[in-house]
Amino acid sequence: MKIEIWSDVACPWCYIGKRRFEAALSAFPHKDAVEVVWRSYQLDPTLPEHYDGTELEYLSTRKGMAPQQVSQMFDHVAQQARGEGLNYRFDSVVVANSFTAHRLIHLAAAHGKQDAAKERLLSDHFEHGKDIGSREYLASLGRGLGIDAEEVDQLFTTDKYADDVRFDFEEGRSLGISGVPFFVIDRKFGLSGAQPTETFTAALNQAWQDANPLVLVNSGEGDACGPDGCSV
Repeated sequence: MKIEIWSDVACPWCYIGKRRFEAALSAFPHKDAVEVVWRSYQLDPTLPEHYDGTELEYLSTRKGMAPQQVSQMFDHVAQQARGEGLNYRFDSVVVANSFTAHRLIHLAAAHGKQDAAKERLLSDHFEHGKDIGSREYLASLGRGLGIDAEEVDQLFTTDKYADDVRFDFEEGRSLGISGVPFFVIDRKFGLSGAQPTETFTAALNQAWQDANPLVLVNSGEGDACGPDGCSV
């Protein structure tokens, strides 16, 4: 079973959704048969490489939201994050374009470390105030994942993996995805948003049953018992 997750490392609900999905997957009896693939999505592709201002200022000025409304949203999201063991610090978030970070995730995927890269980027962005648009930070993250420094440097000297990121954008649009996180199971089932763990559990079970229906192998009925008694 293949699960594709469209997500942005600058999306607070994406990290919460990741935790809730992971909780459901960890208890799924067939988890070893599940392949998880992270797909790229950008909430704001027009962001400069670095934005000179806070997250509150960014949402207030560029999104037209009242500062008080933004603060209330931060409090609500942070509370939901704490429920999943995450410590969001919106006052320390560095606003930056996430395109190169998505390219790094694709590079990490080529080394079998896609989920580790996604986890680090989300945690560093929302919990530790790291600059996800910084070449120095991304290079350090790549080295920390055990990826050769020369390969990481190519993210800044070439367009490597840029087309892969754009392909994810286009494919997401073709599937009608207009917000993240968005979970696609076997290209048959879709879940939008950071759903409760129970919803992810139900979706996993339904998708598994759909892909692995029970097949009756005997041609005739054998002796059995039912509510009205047993066959003789």
